[in-house]
Amino acid sequence: MRFPMLIPCLVSIAFSATVGFSQAVPDSIIAEGVPAVPRTLAESLSRYQNSRAAVFQGWYADRREVLITTRFADTNQVHLVTSPGGARTQQTFLSDRVLGAISRPGHEQFLFEADQGGEENYQFFLNDPKDGSITRLSDGRSRHVSARWSNSGRQLAWSGNARNGKDMDLYIIDPASPQSARKLKEVSGDWMIADWSPDDQRVAAVEYRSINESYVYLVDIKTGQTEAITPKSSSEAPVVSHADVRWSKDGKAIYWTSDRDAEFRRLTRYDLATRTSTTLTAGIPWNVDGFDLSDDGATIVLSANENGISRIHILDVASGGELPAPALPAGQVEGIQFRRQSREFAFSLTSARATPDVYSYDLDGGILSRWTQSETGGLNPSKFAAPELIHYPSFDGLSIPAFVYRASSPRFTGPRPVLIDIHGGPEGQFRPGYLGRANYLIDELGITLVFPNVRGSAGYGKSYLKLDNGPKREDSVKDIGALLDWIAKQPDLDASRVGVIGVSYGGFMALASLTHYSDRLKGGIDIVGISNFISFLENTRGYRRDLRRAEYGDERDPAMRAIFEAISPLMNADKIKVPLLVAQGQNDPRVPASESAQIVAKVRQGGQPVWSIVAKDEGHGFAKKKNQDYLQEVEVLFLKTHLLGDRP
Repeated sequence: MRFPMLIPCLVSIAFSATVGFSQAVPDSIIAEGVPAVPRTLAESLSRYQNSRAAVFQGWYADRREVLITTRFADTNQVHLVTSPGGARTQQTFLSDRVLGAISRPGHEQFLFEADQGGEENYQFFLNDPKDGSITRLSDGRSRHVSARWSNSGRQLAWSGNARNGKDMDLYIIDPASPQSARKLKEVSGDWMIADWSPDDQRVAAVEYRSINESYVYLVDIKTGQTEAITPKSSSEAPVVSHADVRWSKDGKAIYWTSDRDAEFRRLTRYDLATRTSTTLTAGIPWNVDGFDLSDDGATIVLSANENGISRIHILDVASGGELPAPALPAGQVEGIQFRRQSREFAFSLTSARATPDVYSYDLDGGILSRWTQSETGGLNPSKFAAPELIHYPSFDGLSIPAFVYRASSPRFTGPRPVLIDIHGGPEGQFRPGYLGRANYLIDELGITLVFPNVRGSAGYGKSYLKLDNGPKREDSVKDIGALLDWIAKQPDLDASRVGVIGVSYGGFMALASLTHYSDRLKGGIDIVGISNFISFLENTRGYRRDLRRAEYGDERDPAMRAIFEAISPLMNADKIKVPLLVAQGQNDPRVPASESAQIVAKVRQGGQPVWSIVAKDEGHGFAKKKNQDYLQEVEVLFLKTHLLGDRP
């Protein structure tokens, strides 16, 4: 860290008194009302800020090598690992984050996805490691998602909103000629490319209307002719969700996950000749949240979300029976993918005591291989708190699941302070994984962390998922009131020292909790949260607006608008009687920065202290390490000041 030269004695004394023992604010941050962060606090956090995560992106170049994303400087970049436990060789060197990468079939190249400053107008780039060249394939301006290589690697399909900034049309491009991109199909709404047929003559596409409603189509890549293979909702055909759409290896069927005729998303095989569906996981009463097929079509590996914990199942397609699966710690599995021409699949795995890392499992030998071992900042993760799954009754008797992390150190005596951390989405779900930086709150401050999955959360069936839709929005806030009741009954928890934090929709939940329960909370932290549903829906990016209306309600409807006016935190800011910390990315395309600015101004107008942080180079959340570090330092200072007070 650089400081100006301290020449005159009086200046050096003054400088030391004000800055020398405090942490510098990054140039990218606008901080208002935020006290200086003591250098000692920043130093105590350092180890917790220096863990890494390795996320599996795919097998590389038809070889037994993997592409991962991890961070060695300020942002996540693509790295190549050529053997289990091998070195991570960096392949991309952008100042902004890289979100993902996929290998090009038949070539030693990969496609990667990146944006600038968190604005989420994602661009696709072709990287050739042999000569280090990088070629942008997309237009450099609009939003592009769901890139899928053809099986031959000669063509690439994606969806993008270049036409009007709203509708996600389907495109095809020959990567050898970046100017060859052509519109395959003009659509209305949010469409995504899912997969290519084995003969590369058609693509499967998904029209996404909400988490509860989506449809599958087959599109001819020459003519754009489109065939719907899932019925539209009607009185006879209820709303159904379809996801993870894949072609069978022989081209005769489509696999997907769907909640048709069920509470949970089940793996389904749709026969293209008979137009009939067969459910393959009727015996698994949980969401199937990811799967892949072996190249010979004989085996399917899937991950089921069982009460927030991932369980791997390996299915023999011919018999329908299950094969032995690897024994894994309780945590989250993501990104399952078979290596070509093999029976080995790779995935990312994280648990409460293990950073996200990359593993593979060979079905033939039953061998589990670990490809990466990410650093933990010198900390011993085996000592981190393990979560306890609890259920508590809400105001209407509904049972709400939550995960509780308690400090185990004997130096923390008496009832412990509590921080309630509410996930976003709103259709998200807190699932136990590596808490990373948040372990500091548990291990060093003795704060108990509680992560509720209030009504409206995913993972507990579609009926539970719909319980907060539209006019029922505040029922989920009442679930936080019921959690406060549960906390008050726990002898090891201090109901007089409870705070709340949330990101995105969780930020709304934190603000709403403060408007309802200020007399039971010590303070709140709102990160990129919604403060007024009306202004949010009017100002969020056009490609998101109708998707959000499907969940929250339509602000153009007078009855729904009246509900928004009644429940939005901005209209109830005078009820917030405790300190507030608000953090926001200036370039946020989802929840505009104006949502944070207006709640900061309104709460300050009411006389409450508000700490405000705006990152000029971030979007919906903080992706750059320097910004993440400063935000965490301020969060900890806020909690030490307002939640802990002068009590250990």
